[in-house]
Amino acid sequence: MASPRTSTQIQLVRRPSGWPTTDDVRTVTVELPDLEDGQVRVANEFLSVDPYMRGRMNDVKSYTPPYALGETMTGGAVGRVVESRSDDVPVGAVVVHQEGWRDLTQGDAAGFRVVEEIPGVPNSAYLSVLGMTAFTAFVGLKEIAQLTQGDAVFVSGAAGAVGSMVGQIARLTGASRVIGSAGSAEKVALLTEKYGFDAAFNYKDGPVAEQLAEAAPQGIDVYFDNVGGEHLEAALGAFNDGGRGALCGAIADYNSTEKPVGPKNMANIVTRGLTLKGFTVGNYTRHFPDFISQMSTWLQNGDVVFDETVVDGIENTFDAFLQLMQGANTGKMVVRVAAPQA
Repeated sequence: MASPRTSTQIQLVRRPSGWPTTDDVRTVTVELPDLEDGQVRVANEFLSVDPYMRGRMNDVKSYTPPYALGETMTGGAVGRVVESRSDDVPVGAVVVHQEGWRDLTQGDAAGFRVVEEIPGVPNSAYLSVLGMTAFTAFVGLKEIAQLTQGDAVFVSGAAGAVGSMVGQIARLTGASRVIGSAGSAEKVALLTEKYGFDAAFNYKDGPVAEQLAEAAPQGIDVYFDNVGGEHLEAALGAFNDGGRGALCGAIADYNSTEKPVGPKNMANIVTRGLTLKGFTVGNYTRHFPDFISQMSTWLQNGDVVFDETVVDGIENTFDAFLQLMQGANTGKMVVRVAAPQA
């Protein structure tokens, strides 16, 4: 029986100004050509939508090239091989790759990493707890912030895909106190009741600096920044001497049409001997085997839990992305792809 070959894909057709809109993208169908030697065809099961994708919609220099207008957007995905001309990646294998924003894809087998199906764990976990988001948390804490035994850790955007992993990994690797911020009472409760945070607050309830000072009366040693803006300023005020910040994202400014205003208390970096370091996880792939080994053990032992917000249908991928940017997700936001039609 021939494998399907009609691919539904989402393309960027206009650079957004401020918040993206549906006019910035289009949905197309593409007939895939016959496979060549060494290639595979994959039916995607889950697609990842992530905050960094907003930056790639802009035509600016960054750590990764911008999306090209008129071409299909890319991102993390997990799927199953439906046709193969590669001995290394057989039909039926589950693979992780970067050919997201489409339901069916194909290419050289080298671009698809075969992963094990784990009983009781959805394949989408390879986009979250066993994938880029948890790996980002792992690298940020261990390699960037140099977490040490007894550190007090503050995490912004703590109920998101990365933040929820940061809090749990910090707790498991020796933090004395873990504090998180989130955008609703429900998410705040989730942080302390499910993810093991010692304290949490809703940043919409009042000034972040005041709420952080109450939650961390002895100050903080490590800050994991997913938000920027007011949160970064609050962390600079709460740092103990020698504090370290892992700067992962600044989602507060991603859709702003105004020039962002920097923290007013930057002098604390000097007077308190602080270290702030930005990072993108793609520069630290050498640590991935260590991460997978450690995270697999934690997951198997029940030491780590994870949540997903699942949106159904390839046609709803852009809507899922907008919901993510608006903070509608708890844990990792993924799109569950319907089976492509032949």
